[in-house]
Amino acid sequence: MEIEVLEGVFDANEEIARKNRERFLEAGVFVMNLMASPGAGKTSLVMRTVEGLRDRLSIGVIEGDIASRVDAEKLKAAGVPVVQINTGGACHLDANMVSMALPHLDLSRLDLLIIENVGNLVCPAEFQLGEDLKVMMLSVAEGDDKPLKYPLMFSQAHVLVINKTDLLGMGDFDPQVVRKTVTGMNPDIVIFELSCRTGDGLEAWTSYLHDRVRCR
Repeated sequence: MEIEVLEGVFDANEEIARKNRERFLEAGVFVMNLMASPGAGKTSLVMRTVEGLRDRLSIGVIEGDIASRVDAEKLKAAGVPVVQINTGGACHLDANMVSMALPHLDLSRLDLLIIENVGNLVCPAEFQLGEDLKVMMLSVAEGDDKPLKYPLMFSQAHVLVINKTDLLGMGDFDPQVVRKTVTGMNPDIVIFELSCRTGDGLEAWTSYLHDRVRCR
């Protein structure tokens, strides 16, 4: 019985995700699902992405968090259309949560919608949202063994962003170890190394994302 209930949960989510996808396609908006652990730099990447692309793309954000509005307020102050989803304890966003947020955004005016998922390395990968692009973020401070400990996130992502490269050399993190591990489980993944703090590597990331939006 537990298996049947679990399957029902995922089936229902898949159906709502499909409907979300239809809404995104109809509006002509490209949707990115950004996933990472707490503290990896998700909001910093969103802010940097907006800074790098706001003159070329119209960008909106759905901000997922368990309780606070801190990150959403930062984006709002920067002039970004943003909707906050507080999950009240849930460790991920699901398709229904995203569906309920969509009426608060004018999708027809957006080129790119960034969904910043709740900080977690397990649950977010299990729930489709209707997105075009799954982006997994890993910071140098977390260690290069994370892909082995949380393989689902890395095997399902289309893109891996290695953040905080300004910290390389201060610990044992080896980007080449991460690349070898991740490409072994996900050969088609695209990998970027960057620092949201210094800006190094960000141009390659924003250029890639711009091209994906324009060439959908």
